[in-house]
Amino acid sequence: MTPQLTMGPILFNWPAEIWRDFYFAVADEMPVSRVCIGEVICSKRMPFFEPFFADVIDRLQRSGKEVVISTLAEVMIKRERDIIRDLCEAADLDIEANDASSLYHLRGRRFFAGTYLNVYNEDTLKYLKGIGAVSFALPVELPRSALGVLGDCAAEEKVELEVTVFGRAPLALSARCYHARAHGRMKDNCQFVCEQDPDGMPLRTLQKENFLVVNGVQTLSFNCLNLAREMSELAAMGIRSFRLSPHSKDMKQIACIFHDVLHGFLDPDESLQRLSEIGLRVPFSNGFFYRQAGHLWIEKPPAFET
Repeated sequence: MTPQLTMGPILFNWPAEIWRDFYFAVADEMPVSRVCIGEVICSKRMPFFEPFFADVIDRLQRSGKEVVISTLAEVMIKRERDIIRDLCEAADLDIEANDASSLYHLRGRRFFAGTYLNVYNEDTLKYLKGIGAVSFALPVELPRSALGVLGDCAAEEKVELEVTVFGRAPLALSARCYHARAHGRMKDNCQFVCEQDPDGMPLRTLQKENFLVVNGVQTLSFNCLNLAREMSELAAMGIRSFRLSPHSKDMKQIACIFHDVLHGFLDPDESLQRLSEIGLRVPFSNGFFYRQAGHLWIEKPPAFET
């Protein structure tokens, strides 16, 4: 399989028209092969973009993109269980499962294992493959030693691995809505205040240092994960899909840069400069890959550790 780029689902609460127009731009202008759409973080956001869902899927498919529907990463109430059931049972498209509640409905059917299923080892990969998983988007915190082991396992099992190479790293989910609490509101009456922060709300320490980013019930890294330099090594491990996480910056140019690095048209070090000019304007990080603290940027990579 030729290495390809994937556009992950939008994690943030963007206005519905902006959500729609972003995916239209993905369809018409961005060099990605696979596109994941769907609400992953908060089910209360779903009704806003549902009127555009069919048009977005149609536009993406007509442009030759593979479309995958991503499920919620946290399922807590009956309404959300019903959403998962209806989505898994009715969808004609592939499903990316981000919560174990999806597996009951997907057993025996082809599906994708999302980042939030936390596939950390070979046994989990083999189990999920046994009930229908054909592709695995791996957690961002896995070091290259673990990725290498999973790459060997995936080759034996004849399944695909995907690694996120750009975007704020998803770290945790909570039953509480941080965004609502920060604005003095209840979760059930949040008034969708998260829409004010299209790339997440920065969280600072008592010393006023940038620390994390809040997205509703989700916590992400403040720094921007960037594995452009590591893609050739990842490809050598057997990784075939490289995920970009959408942000409100120039994702067309970002996608073009990663496409050119992936296919050898652009030097990885040169890509760092270009990405720093058009991206989130925050420090890059790659620490997890090198088995270091995730927020760090490792300028001179250490030797490969087994």
